[in-house]
Amino acid sequence: MRIPTSSVSEDQESSEEQVSGAVYSEMHQMISSIYAELHFMFKQDYKYDQFLGPEGNVDVELINKSANKYSLRFPTAGWYLWSATGLGFVVRDAVTVTIAFGSWSQHLALDLQHHEQWLAAGPLFAVTAEPEEAVAEIHLPHFISLQGEVDVSWFLVAHFKDEGMVLQRPSRVEPFYAVLDNPSFSLMGILLRIARGTRLSIPITSNTLLYFHPHPEDIKFHLYLVPSDALLTKMIDDEEERFCGVRLQTSPSMQPLTFGAHYIVSNSAHLEIIPTELKLSYRSPGEIQPFSKFNAGQMKEPIQLEITDKRHGTLVWKTVVKPVDIQLGAASAPRTFSGAAFVRENHRQLQARIGDLKGVLDDLQDNEVLSENEKELVEQAKTRQSKTDALLSMVEKKGDRALELLFRSLSERDPYLVSYLRQQSL
Repeated sequence: MRIPTSSVSEDQESSEEQVSGAVYSEMHQMISSIYAELHFMFKQDYKYDQFLGPEGNVDVELINKSANKYSLRFPTAGWYLWSATGLGFVVRDAVTVTIAFGSWSQHLALDLQHHEQWLAAGPLFAVTAEPEEAVAEIHLPHFISLQGEVDVSWFLVAHFKDEGMVLQRPSRVEPFYAVLDNPSFSLMGILLRIARGTRLSIPITSNTLLYFHPHPEDIKFHLYLVPSDALLTKMIDDEEERFCGVRLQTSPSMQPLTFGAHYIVSNSAHLEIIPTELKLSYRSPGEIQPFSKFNAGQMKEPIQLEITDKRHGTLVWKTVVKPVDIQLGAASAPRTFSGAAFVRENHRQLQARIGDLKGVLDDLQDNEVLSENEKELVEQAKTRQSKTDALLSMVEKKGDRALELLFRSLSERDPYLVSYLRQQSL
């Protein structure tokens, strides 16, 4: 996908001076339509390592995996969009940008976003640009629906700096993103501030994410109801994929949903759903996200899933999952059962239940997963549970090969435990 280049001139200093009024307006109409298209198409295969740009895609380089930090260079003037996150830039000239991701809970008082005055309304980005003056605009994504009683004056850009949180009004607010002209950069994101004492229902755009975990005897489903945050969706995708989950393509909700409201999940097959009730809230990417779980056996017949508003009883989302959807999804799944994923998912259960610990330690030493010193460190722990915890933590740090060998040992020495935990997780 390419973005037109004629909207920004390199010879003038501000975004208003760069572009004539008509062309400037046309550019932003085009930008808004692309944001809307990305939202409603709700694709799973956005290129996480590429920006859309005026001359085609621009590659994004992961420069620090532990800090989740990226770098790229915009080669020419124009508009650039990271469709995987919703973050956009309008630049006057070539510029090098670095981007990392933050968590509201790490930088905001823990109860602040749940206070009636405040709502975290999108992801946090730590952005730098060199040269900074080359950036005419930054577009920060948000998931607030601009309907009903929502007032755009409530939108603020929160900057987290050494001196604390600094608030700035955006230059304008559009559906799906807010704009800062000639921005200064920091750790930044969109907050919604509502007058004290105001009791309003805040409508947000949301996504229903449905994953299945294939198994020949008992298919497991996970259903998430989350704000429409592309970065959050990507993080959930990654977490589910670690445990062999496959996302099914579903439509967005029929209408904007209410932040903080409770919704009921049901199905036509009368399968037990745990929990049946989900609260629509925002947790930063990387935090544990709540979901509903149900098992469908071998799934011989289609299942209709519905979500209704608990307070009003209105239907807000539905889909039908057919056996052929599972067959096609399982055929395209990136990998089969993983022993490494099994160990990670069942860390707590294994910590309490590993029986033949000495035999497992011997197996791991024989397979050169553990050295003699590491084996002794585990054995020197005071309690059995602390020994198994030390073992699991040690092996997890060594990567998937070590975890697969641990799983093989557990399967041979305690097959009943492994079989039981597999049935519980599937």
